[in-house]
Amino acid sequence: MRKQFIIALIGLAGSLISLPLHAQLQDERSNFSIGVNGGVNLSSVSFDPSIPQKSMITPSFGVTARYISEKYFKMICGLQAELNFSQRGWTEKIEDESGDTYMRKMNYVEIPLLAHLAFGKDKGNGARFILNLGPQIGFLLSEKETYSTSWHPEMRPDRWGNEYGKKAEVKFDYGIVGGAGAEIRTGIGNFLIEARYYFGLSDFYHSTKKDPFSRSAHSYIGGRVTYLFDLKK
Repeated sequence: MRKQFIIALIGLAGSLISLPLHAQLQDERSNFSIGVNGGVNLSSVSFDPSIPQKSMITPSFGVTARYISEKYFKMICGLQAELNFSQRGWTEKIEDESGDTYMRKMNYVEIPLLAHLAFGKDKGNGARFILNLGPQIGFLLSEKETYSTSWHPEMRPDRWGNEYGKKAEVKFDYGIVGGAGAEIRTGIGNFLIEARYYFGLSDFYHSTKKDPFSRSAHSYIGGRVTYLFDLKK
């Protein structure tokens, strides 16, 4: 089931990315923009066996480049690439009487390559509704555990604790990211606000039968603001 879901997501993302490249041209564009982005992630990790968690709010920021290639009927089509710093991780929900707290922060550099679709004002100032979808790769830069001064891991159930002190074994990360939002085009640049969801397809711990986790993949809901200025209209 998981394999079929992964194949379907990759196929959908590939189809959308190829749309602006291979669709019959209706009205050509050549609009190239660059800028910066910043926001926050509501991060968690999908573990199997599961670990009770609370979502963690973490920062994300980077640079964005976008190329609009055509307008296909009423849909504005292009590609968007980013280079981002993104912090992920999880906060465990410890419900025993120990009073312990545990948090893991993991710092990644991310590169999403997105099909960019927009509907609305085509030229000049105005508003657009935007959709972004595509694959994303990442590389783990560093990680840090934070736990309470009085630490009692021996009080956890037997299925807990395999993650304590265990560093990520796979630094390369990949998955699918999608987002929707609005763009306001003005005389001083383009302002975008967007909500995103990232679904990780890779595990950062080994997942063979002898390993404690069969799944350890990132996911997050993100909110971000982007400023772009046109280099070529």
